[in-house]
Amino acid sequence: MNIMGKNFILLIFWLVSSAALGQVDPLYSQYLNNPFLINPAYTGMNKYFNIMVGYRNQWAGFDGSPTTVSVTAHLSLLNNVMGTGLIVSQDKVGEYRNTLVQGTYAYRINLQKHQLISFGLQAGIMNFRSDNTVLNPHDPGDPLFSGSQNITKPTFGAGVIIKGDRLFAGLSVPRLIKTKETFNNVGTELYSQHFYGFVSYVFHITSVVRFKPGVLIRGVSGSPLSTDVNLQFSIDERYTVGALTRNLNTFGFLAKFKFAHYRLGYVFELPTNNSVGTQFTTHDITFGINVAIFNFHDVLEVSDY
Repeated sequence: MNIMGKNFILLIFWLVSSAALGQVDPLYSQYLNNPFLINPAYTGMNKYFNIMVGYRNQWAGFDGSPTTVSVTAHLSLLNNVMGTGLIVSQDKVGEYRNTLVQGTYAYRINLQKHQLISFGLQAGIMNFRSDNTVLNPHDPGDPLFSGSQNITKPTFGAGVIIKGDRLFAGLSVPRLIKTKETFNNVGTELYSQHFYGFVSYVFHITSVVRFKPGVLIRGVSGSPLSTDVNLQFSIDERYTVGALTRNLNTFGFLAKFKFAHYRLGYVFELPTNNSVGTQFTTHDITFGINVAIFNFHDVLEVSDY
């Protein structure tokens, strides 16, 4: 790892440590498989057109538990110098449903052999919707629990990634705009900026077996930091198994398979008694397709990222 890579990692942890974490953004356990969801600088970083769908059911069986559905697509352009993409996602928690639609753009600069830095932007709209009719408040006449709300606001985000043949690190704020709204003369904060810092490194155990640990830190003002630790072993970058933990309150198993132009990923998470209890498990599934559109696309390229 060169000096620039080390300095970039230190910058990530210094910047993210100034913020703390909340749970307004949906959780993603497969950020190693699809960093595009949390950092627009990943747009078009792989040399093809990529489409991926994902479904996450957190704490299955828990009343009002979070569920997230996402569809992402991004494309490498101009001999892999630029990229453009689209993110559509919806997460639901209880009576709240948030829908996000954002376009993304990234520009990459080659630094040295097998090393580049990518800058990304994303912009779009986010719809906040709540249906208070499904609630059972103590005072049915309370105006705060009457009717429903449906609000659409603009959203804008940015990110940066440095990538080497083994190092992968990024810093992003997917939605920079803090969103507030007033309901019945009561001010409500709909969204606060979330900060993401991520770093991963690949160790070549043999010519085909590789070990890839990764750390993701999330932060939002007013809450403690959240840290994900992810450990993966892969064979020929086609078969991957691993384990993860989030704040030592959730532990999980992950698996990923690549076959031809397709990718399938699955994560099983088990919370501890420190959160919602061990009986409410989490399931995270992704399915992706890689397609070559331009002559500089290479869907057969095997990459650690």
